[in-house]
Amino acid sequence: MKRSRIRTTLMWVLAAFYAFAGIVHLTAPQPFLRIMPDWVPSPGLVVLLTGVAELLGAIALVQPFDARLRKAGGWGLALYAVCVFPANINHFAMDMAKPDHGIGLGYHVPRIFAQPLLVWLALWVSSAIEWPWRAHSARG
Repeated sequence: MKRSRIRTTLMWVLAAFYAFAGIVHLTAPQPFLRIMPDWVPSPGLVVLLTGVAELLGAIALVQPFDARLRKAGGWGLALYAVCVFPANINHFAMDMAKPDHGIGLGYHVPRIFAQPLLVWLALWVSSAIEWPWRAHSARG
């Protein structure tokens, strides 16, 4: 099956986004440690592993050799986006508790709403799912 230009472009954009985020997680973990919920065990290790997961997911998305590996990378990045959602919520709550509201709603509200989009995008660009553009066959 031939991949569309839009899907391929978005795959590269998403891979670049996650590769950059992975590098930042590994080289400058402090901002991520600050927003980690208190209930997360071994926060330093979690930030390290999330950086590795982002890098591996990005590589899996763009490697040209194995469609199954690309799909696995998509599923991994989708699961990653679900797993880091509590840290995003925690960051939002921490900022809103500050007198100046930290970064503010203009950052946090789009970020919260973008999380499901990131889950879907990882699955779609990896061809793990076709929704909502899958051709429907007529039922007989």
